[in-house]
Amino acid sequence: MSVRSHRWATLVATAGIAALALTGCAQQNSAAPAASAAPAQKVENLPAPFDGEPLKVALVQQSGAGDYFTAWTAGAKAQAAAINIDLTVYDARNDNAKQASDLEQAIAAKPDAIIVDHGQTDTIEPRVREAVDAGIPVVVYDLALEDTDGVVVTSQSDASMAQGVLDQLVADTGEGAKVGLVSAEGFAPLDRRKVVWDEVVAENGLDQLFFTGKVTESTATDNIPLVDAALKANPGVQAIFAPYDEITKGVVQAVVQNNLQDAVKVYGIDISNADIEVMIADGSPWVATSATDPSAVGAGVVRALALKLTDELSEDAVQFPAVTITRDFLIEKGITNVAQLREAEPSLLLEDTVVADWLPAVSG
Repeated sequence: MSVRSHRWATLVATAGIAALALTGCAQQNSAAPAASAAPAQKVENLPAPFDGEPLKVALVQQSGAGDYFTAWTAGAKAQAAAINIDLTVYDARNDNAKQASDLEQAIAAKPDAIIVDHGQTDTIEPRVREAVDAGIPVVVYDLALEDTDGVVVTSQSDASMAQGVLDQLVADTGEGAKVGLVSAEGFAPLDRRKVVWDEVVAENGLDQLFFTGKVTESTATDNIPLVDAALKANPGVQAIFAPYDEITKGVVQAVVQNNLQDAVKVYGIDISNADIEVMIADGSPWVATSATDPSAVGAGVVRALALKLTDELSEDAVQFPAVTITRDFLIEKGITNVAQLREAEPSLLLEDTVVADWLPAVSG
């Protein structure tokens, strides 16, 4: 390994450790729901049903590694606390059976509403139907359902996220480029992003050399050997699409280990402080990502639930728009963290999305 590669290994490992430190408490306490943090902001003159005793809401999560999920949950907690919601958080941490059990436990507690964040359709949909049949309002985020009757479905605009960053890939590499995909199947957002990938590949005559990848409790680390093998088997690849930031970080590490950072461009999805650190590092192959602000999205999901409970939500489907962010933009603006990115791209705050006169956006 070269000195430069060793420096990159240290950077990516440090970013991963920082992310795990942020999420470690949730993992250690996953056997029982965790109470939300004390509210930092309060909204005055709340309408019914928020104007009495705190509403009991269960957040049943299937989070993964990285600080994206930490930020998402912080945003949800901040928005909930601001509007008199007592939020109980269950986190299955990539354990499908546990998430099913968590949702059953939440239903049994008879909360005022339930939010389901991510999950596998076949495991979770039967329990979602059980909650709806029990008369409990349900909002889901990034969970594919075959039957959405009675459910508010929220998501990032995965199609626009993938399209934005893949347009950048084509602009950078040209039509007919040799490309690879590192992703996983069976996860709603990744499946939606792959649909766009397949279209872009076909429309631009891209030569897909490989498709590999997986999602685990240690996604970044576990994808490094897969991508290393793919790079060695396909030495001519020019660009890689890795549509989940933990996968992207693993791809970056594999590219650098092979001393290909000047030959292979990496395109990701999502943004976080750790992601920005990797993108702006000297010689980084991660040249573009498409993202929402996870804290703002977590808050937005809670607002969608609030508007559902006050009968002010006009549709039962909400999408949160994304922004494509390039490495050049981050460096040009001197951006080193998400707080600075919000200032440079205020649309990330979602201040005009699922809001009302009484319901402003609150960030975590």
